[in-house]
Amino acid sequence: MLSLRFNRWTVAALSFAVLAVPGLLSAQTPDHPDGNSAQFPTSHDLKSLTTAGSYLAARHASVERDAASAAAFYRSALRSDPKNSELLDRAFISSVADGDIDEAVKLADKILANDKSNRVARLVVGVRDLKLKKYAGAQLNINQSVKGPITDLVAALLSGWAAYGAGDTKAAVATIDKLTGPEWYPLFKDLHSAMILELAGKEKDAGVRLERAYKLDDSMLRVADDYARWLSRNKEEAQATAIYDAFDKKLPRHPLVQEGVRETKAGKKLPPLVDSAQAGAAEALYGIGATLTRRGGEDLALVYLQLALYLAPNHPLALLALGDLYESVKKPAMAIKVYERVPASSPLKRNAQIQLATDLDASDRSDEAISILKGVIAADPKDLEAIMALGNVQRNRKKFADCADTYSKGIDALPNPNDKVNTVYYYYRGICEERSHDWSKAEVDMKKALELQPDQPHVLNYLGYSWIDQGIHLDEAMKMIKRAVDQRPDDGYIVDSLGWAYFRIGNYEEAVKNLERAVDLKPEDPTINDHLGDAYWRVGRTLEAKFQWAHARDLKPEPEELPKIEAKIQNGLPDDKTSAAASAATPKKPDDNASPSISTDRKKEDDKGG
Repeated sequence: MLSLRFNRWTVAALSFAVLAVPGLLSAQTPDHPDGNSAQFPTSHDLKSLTTAGSYLAARHASVERDAASAAAFYRSALRSDPKNSELLDRAFISSVADGDIDEAVKLADKILANDKSNRVARLVVGVRDLKLKKYAGAQLNINQSVKGPITDLVAALLSGWAAYGAGDTKAAVATIDKLTGPEWYPLFKDLHSAMILELAGKEKDAGVRLERAYKLDDSMLRVADDYARWLSRNKEEAQATAIYDAFDKKLPRHPLVQEGVRETKAGKKLPPLVDSAQAGAAEALYGIGATLTRRGGEDLALVYLQLALYLAPNHPLALLALGDLYESVKKPAMAIKVYERVPASSPLKRNAQIQLATDLDASDRSDEAISILKGVIAADPKDLEAIMALGNVQRNRKKFADCADTYSKGIDALPNPNDKVNTVYYYYRGICEERSHDWSKAEVDMKKALELQPDQPHVLNYLGYSWIDQGIHLDEAMKMIKRAVDQRPDDGYIVDSLGWAYFRIGNYEEAVKNLERAVDLKPEDPTINDHLGDAYWRVGRTLEAKFQWAHARDLKPEPEELPKIEAKIQNGLPDDKTSAAASAATPKKPDDNASPSISTDRKKEDDKGG
């Protein structure tokens, strides 16, 4: 499969990316956390800065991965020092990263006037020429942008599309065919040669190439989709549908596949994936860029995806890939802007809406996120992905009654409620019910989750802790928490849960041991530090207890917990009147060879998303 082959050449790609395009990815600056680069920096901001000030501001924006601001500041500095090659290079790279290809082209032309060997500038100018149908110039510039297996492949594909645009199909296919290299080349070569041949009306030759590409990797969406489209035009409808059905088994319910099935069964002859040299070149840039994103090559992927969108601004897959790239580097504000660009007419709009909502929630715009997800669910009440996303937003925002209702709708829509993959629905609904003070329902759901997945560590931890917290089923509960710890020995929250369980049953020495380990694993968590303070107090280490509580207070605990912590700092804990009875119920000391324990107190685990 392509994903397996790709591992072998990612390192080469990354080495190019790091050397050629450092620090590209956009983000928010600290002074402008909303990420609205269209408003910052303003022309007033730029005029008020000296050249050195603009440079320093640009460097800061680059460190923060705010490409839009960096480009603006570098261009401002460049106006005062137009011959500075470093400023020119940095302004160019930042403009590419921001997707401002028109501005990047202007800067690339200046770079090439002094350095004709700059490969990224050659690539950008070549893509500009291709868009403007200046095919000879495109081939000249693209062919000078090569270095390494990835860039060689991109150059060959783009040069082939330029030759097709110039009207020479034979030369286009020959350009691609003559490229030699790694074992993953043939897949891309056959796919793009086939697309060129389709547009040239050479359907038979195109079919040979598509069949060959499909045999190389039947799990690649664009290969399967274009082959099915070719079959719908040249063979029987059943053959095209069979390709879509086979792909659906690998990746169920993909919107583009579902659309292909619907149209094929309606008797339509589906057109090729692309309709021009520009669309074909965009497809090449998208295909490589999307794969690099999944393999850790974000910087180079960003260049290719922005260039793909320069050629095809509404390419829905390229937009989704770019949004995913921003998410992978935890820049939700940038992802939001990208997902908003997905055309309403695209079958992928629903996917974009779900991701948009997730990023809105991550940007503390949860009301907007909830509204969008409710709209998606209204359009399809059985959309389990949207239902789960809505429930997660509500749960993370502590709307526990709402999320219990949402997960219930998801459970009602499950095609097979007893499939173990559905454990998460019962677990999350149980959390929402418990946090809504409806333990009878929560317990039923937690038990159902364990019935489906008996060793699921988070469920074991949550149910076991809940029982211990209520003083019931103590032996069974402790065993469950230990089983969870054995699976997640380095999860600070789960280790805290075991320590706190020992505390609740009066085994304070074991509580201290496990809570100290939990603090080592999660030193900045206020709940764990608070728990350790309580345990220290019970074993007579009162000064350490007060230090630990003070530390918990400074770590910004939940508002309802702060007064309790402050009271303990002043007065300590009340005398323990239950330790003797609790000690009698204390489980045996765990085996010295057992792995340390599991998640935090159940509420803290919930706050961390399970």
